[in-house]
Amino acid sequence: MSSLEEIQELIHKKYGIERSALDPNASLRGHGIDSLTLVEFLFAVEDHYGISVPEKYSDVDTLAALAAAVDEIRAAQTA
Repeated sequence: MSSLEEIQELIHKKYGIERSALDPNASLRGHGIDSLTLVEFLFAVEDHYGISVPEKYSDVDTLAALAAAVDEIRAAQTA
């Protein structure tokens, strides 16, 4: 499963948003996820992957951007 699919599953489990309704390139705010909820979700992603998301990724607003950030952080850890 790709990180995008895993993140979609995480958001589904945490907020009840159907995976099929989650456009990877659309703003998460369109699903009622405000800034505070997004930060909370970033913590859940960090816990899931065992990573720390640097401040430079704090403005991610789409699942595609979040998945790309996770992939980049994980790749850096294994390098």
